[in-house]
Amino acid sequence: MGTPDTASQEPELRRVMGPGLLLLFVVGDILGTGVYALTGDVAGEVGGAAWLPFLVAFLIATITAFSYLELVTKYPQAAGAALYVHKAFGIQFVTFLVAFVVMCSGITSASTASRFFAANFDTGFGLGWGKFGIAVIALLFMALLAMVNLRGVGESVKLNVVLTIVEATGLMLVLFVGLWAFTRGLDVDFSRVIAFDTATDKNAFMAVTAATSLAFFAMVGFEDSVNMAEETKDPVNTFPKVLLSGLTIAGIVYILVSIVAVALVPVGTLAESDTPLVEVVKAGAPNLPIEEIFPFISMFAVSNTALINMLMASRLIYGMARQHVLPPVLGTVHPRTRTPWVAIVFTTLIAFGLIVYVSAFASSTAISVLGGTTSLLLLAVFAMVNVAVLVLRHDVRAGGKHFRTPTALPVIGFVVSLYLVTPLSGRPVQQYIVALALVGVGIVLFLITMLVNRRVGVRDAGLFGEAHLTDAPD
Repeated sequence: MGTPDTASQEPELRRVMGPGLLLLFVVGDILGTGVYALTGDVAGEVGGAAWLPFLVAFLIATITAFSYLELVTKYPQAAGAALYVHKAFGIQFVTFLVAFVVMCSGITSASTASRFFAANFDTGFGLGWGKFGIAVIALLFMALLAMVNLRGVGESVKLNVVLTIVEATGLMLVLFVGLWAFTRGLDVDFSRVIAFDTATDKNAFMAVTAATSLAFFAMVGFEDSVNMAEETKDPVNTFPKVLLSGLTIAGIVYILVSIVAVALVPVGTLAESDTPLVEVVKAGAPNLPIEEIFPFISMFAVSNTALINMLMASRLIYGMARQHVLPPVLGTVHPRTRTPWVAIVFTTLIAFGLIVYVSAFASSTAISVLGGTTSLLLLAVFAMVNVAVLVLRHDVRAGGKHFRTPTALPVIGFVVSLYLVTPLSGRPVQQYIVALALVGVGIVLFLITMLVNRRVGVRDAGLFGEAHLTDAPD
């Protein structure tokens, strides 16, 4: 017998976020690991024109943001891409895959931040431990995140504001260093900014698309803001202005930072460094104390990215387990801390595996492999969202005023996102290996769960519905 629907009895979330706080949330979610860690890798693909992939990534993100805007103002609920795909297609397995891929992107993003944190830790304290030592630091950092997660972390708007200021301050320092170097007559070579050099066997188009697939990692985060829809004042009117403004601010900052980086530091040096912006500060302000403090600013800037992503990943696993689409044990809550400890351990072990894998098989490109895998996973989700917005144009049940994106944009967004997912974009095969391994784990767990559900008599399991019990089969 089914359980009664109690959704209508639940209190609504408190709408506390106005335009200002929502803008800080969007900007803070976008700024972070991407530009701090991958500027050198992007430059290594295209040479001095590193600003071009960031510009293309910004345009692609903006196109997809228009699709998110139509959907979040049409369905102002805190569930994001999985909800939109569920409403569009109503296929449980597809909905599960989208939710699981979003979860995986959180783990790969946190692993990227962890590896970058370790590289800055090694640089900041002058340890010189090498690749193995950096991998150990990254594992210890991820373990620390797990312990914080296990204790329970209350996310607050004030904390987000502080960390956003730190992240933005670090990038502003890079721009300040560029201005300082230029006015002091130091070795600033702006001619490198227009120098296009793939330095590989790729043609120009393939080099740009490969670099864009990396640079896109720097633009992700805007999609998380739709989960704040139920806590935003007047989301129909607020979201379009704020989301597009936040993307524009981040895009401009990224382009300026990449120009300063290439003008101050040779492309080869940037590409070889795990801490490219530290190299920029060293070159532009050799006699200022900024050089000593910048690695610590970078560490602090990416720490929140890693923690929030691991929090998101563990809660998604917990939610899917509670909805009987993953093994129920993953939904176990610790009796004292009231945190989903099994889900936290599970996601942390996956992150450990990723760090060990890239350290062993892709040590020199570890950050780009993890960052590229994050963008690969999210671009696949974005392709689905761009299709969903067109399918849901026929949903007459969603009444009321909402934002409507020009039809051409979701079509363009789908084609471009899908192209950047395919090997035609020039992605390294290691990114596909990592992504397929993660998705494979999810599919196996899903199939096992469905078999168990049949044996114990659970039916109608799903991410957006109640799980009901039937008589167990003989």
